[in-house]
Amino acid sequence: MASTFDNKVVVVTGGTSGIGLATAKAFAEAGASVFITGRRQDALDSAVKAIGGKVTGVRGDMADLADIDRLYDAVQQQHGHIDALFANAGGGEFAPLGAISEEHYQSTFDTNVKGVLFTVQKALPLLRDGASVILTASTTSLQGTPAFSVYSATKAAVRSFARNWILDLKDRHIRVNAISPGVTDTPGVTHLFGDNAEGTKDYLAGLIPAGRIGQPEEIARAVLFLASEDASFINGIELFVDGGQAQI
Repeated sequence: MASTFDNKVVVVTGGTSGIGLATAKAFAEAGASVFITGRRQDALDSAVKAIGGKVTGVRGDMADLADIDRLYDAVQQQHGHIDALFANAGGGEFAPLGAISEEHYQSTFDTNVKGVLFTVQKALPLLRDGASVILTASTTSLQGTPAFSVYSATKAAVRSFARNWILDLKDRHIRVNAISPGVTDTPGVTHLFGDNAEGTKDYLAGLIPAGRIGQPEEIARAVLFLASEDASFINGIELFVDGGQAQI
């Protein structure tokens, strides 16, 4: 990649493991000053140590608006602006129709939709004109998955945000794109699949044209591309980083 992120300020939510951690590392290695969030202080401390470089950890749950405010207070105090925002914090659990509880619905939408909405909206005063925003969507938004309808619906909403926000932000030339990973080898996926995680990942790898599941670092490289000047005329897209999974 021709672009670097020297003297750039980047925020990565959900940056303590998996795709978020790999992306924060990649931004830091490219010269950026990086802010990451995580809900657990021990995981946040470990991530900051693993990332190295110019990284700041801010503990917070992005479904909590007060925690979002604390994140941006920290950015304001240290830099006063943001060049790239990766709204990545999210998660979900399996629940088939007929067994979906109100708590399951509320917690999933709070994290994946409310959290993304207010993470971006509250960043607007700090985002520089011409900044880049990347949202984490998912291949599940367009492919049916048993017992995963609530999570899938939240990711469809995230993808819709990108289409609409490029119109709201066009006068500021702020680009908004969605990245949709396929099955990726992260701690979150391992936890989701439970006791048969490795067998499930092997099975899913056989369904992917690339013949394997993704690695967090591969998703990270795509995020850095979307955040870079190399993607200066790319706006409102959904970039699938899935080994071809969503194309068949």
